[in-house]
Amino acid sequence: MRLATVHSRASVGVEAPAVRVEVHIARGLPSLSIVGLPEAAVRESRDRVRAAIANAEFEFPRRRVIVNLAPADLPKEGARFDLAIALGILAAAGEIPEAAIEKRCFLGELSLSGELRPVGGILPAACAAGEAGQQLIVPEDNGPEAALAAASDSRVADSLLTVSNALIRDSELPRARRASTVTRTGLPDLADVRGQHQARRALEVAAAGGHSLLFIGPPGTGKSMLASRLPGILPPMSDAEALSSAAVASVSGEGLDPARWKQRPFRCPHHTCSGVALVGGGSTPRPGEISLAHHGVLFLDELPEFDRKVLEVLREPIESGEIHISRAARRATFPARFQLVAAMNPCPCGYLGDPKMACRCTEEQVIRYRNKISGPLLDRIDLQVSVPRPDRKLLRPDAPPGESSLAVRQRVMAARERQHHRQGVTNAALDSKGIAAHCRPDEAGGRLLENAMDRFALSGRAYHRILRLARTLADLEDSDAITATHVGEAIQYRSLERDSREGQVLGA
Repeated sequence: MRLATVHSRASVGVEAPAVRVEVHIARGLPSLSIVGLPEAAVRESRDRVRAAIANAEFEFPRRRVIVNLAPADLPKEGARFDLAIALGILAAAGEIPEAAIEKRCFLGELSLSGELRPVGGILPAACAAGEAGQQLIVPEDNGPEAALAAASDSRVADSLLTVSNALIRDSELPRARRASTVTRTGLPDLADVRGQHQARRALEVAAAGGHSLLFIGPPGTGKSMLASRLPGILPPMSDAEALSSAAVASVSGEGLDPARWKQRPFRCPHHTCSGVALVGGGSTPRPGEISLAHHGVLFLDELPEFDRKVLEVLREPIESGEIHISRAARRATFPARFQLVAAMNPCPCGYLGDPKMACRCTEEQVIRYRNKISGPLLDRIDLQVSVPRPDRKLLRPDAPPGESSLAVRQRVMAARERQHHRQGVTNAALDSKGIAAHCRPDEAGGRLLENAMDRFALSGRAYHRILRLARTLADLEDSDAITATHVGEAIQYRSLERDSREGQVLGA
């Protein structure tokens, strides 16, 4: 009787818990059984592993083989354990030395010929293996992704035979290498947006403080165009942000593109998407659009066209920066620190308040349209900006371009640097203690804010969000003091909420 243990990693949310693949070869009729809460794809590995071992020129043991995936209460899914199971069988049979697999971790799907195929969730596994001091062995196609974890010693191989030979000869496999990355120059430039000075200003403020933003205006005024320019003026991602964002993409099922390393994600789901598609879920929890936009931008165009129940699920992650998904047998937590940008028309026909086109909607239709966005959700949007029809002269090909993304990004980065030096996080992420410490307006600004609270019946949440926004406006001017000018501009950016509180129709 022989026993061997091989290390591997499961995939649970954005975590990669350790799995011990224990292989026991005993007397009895030839068979291969897998225990340890395996799902269908794991159970089917019996046939893949048997054929792969035979095609790698090894003899499969003609005895009873039992494979235990420990811990037994952790669900195991996918074909990621194929390589570890095959090596465990070979080690238990004495074909490869057990000492060679002690400090290594193995992931990969096996084909019937013994070739290694890529699997998902490699980046979290590489990070976890690096923290545990293990060398990670992955398929060649997963190499660029594994190489993103700088603290991990990741190696690549193309087949079971290649891995086995390296272990038998005590030789090292090739290191995983990063793919060449795409530069930021491919992002849309803000210079393409001509005019719309208030909307451009709001976009810069949102980028500087990490604030949520809502554009309101008739069709064709540039709302989507403005939103798509936001990633180009955001600061570059830090290594920690890039790893966290890439880990979500790695486990999402869509796959991670290593060439877009440190590129902030821009997600734009259609308004017909479901709540599960937006926030994540499923019988096996998977990240949704808000998690795929982690440390990037989530753009919701035609905001009132989304189902109201779908929009309501955004309220918790906007505040907490993460989403908890609970199912009968499983529970997962995904990060969701996204920057929300939304766009909407002022009314169903889109032309309420437009000087060129007459609105065809009744007041009841406008109210019903705007009521699709609940007050609590609107309360969480810091900047609500009107985007009017631009001057026709600015649409001409010879019209001068607007200020470039590069110039705006320099101011945004300077403001972000002030925030991180002062408090360690962006202004939008400040908690109540941080607001009390860093967002105190001067006497005139305090009076102005109190008057606005009374006049517009603003909530306590809106009060704190106005203070955070005023702090960002001061940071853009390199000012330590929050003046009445900063507070007044911050209040003006809550136009839709003010109109709702006063019972007025937007644009009338």
